Amino acid sequence: MKMDIGLTHIALPVSDIEQSVQFYATYAAMKVVHRRIDAETGVAVVWLSDQTRPFVIVLIQSDSVHPVLSPLAHLGVGCPNREAMDALCERAEQEGVLLQSPKESGYPIGYWAFLRDPDGHTLELSYGQEIGLTVESNAR
Repeated sequence: MKMDIGLTHIALPVSDIEQSVQFYATYAAMKVVHRRIDAETGVAVVWLSDQTRPFVIVLIQSDSVHPVLSPLAHLGVGCPNREAMDALCERAEQEGVLLQSPKESGYPIGYWAFLRDPDGHTLELSYGQEIGLTVESNAR
């Protein structure tokens, strides 16, 4: 049987699981890959993935949320190009969730912006960080 090893997920408490699912679907191209009501606690749990790698965000419904991912702590998502990122940031600004407008910081940081999810956790959108390429080149 194949087992998961390495970093597989991050778990975030959320106050409205459906609102959070919608946020991460919109801004991080993630979709639900698992959904359940926990048998022991009766709490709703959702796993989200962008399906580019074996990693999920686990959303756990909670009555009380204290955001732990706030600038500088954040989740980072690479965008395919600046235009796509700018479009997401424009939407985020219209929806009142843009924390930091897009900024060019050069190599290795690239072009980036911060958004606030429904519970105050921070999502970074970026283009040009080359994290995947750096990991690949160091794995050889």
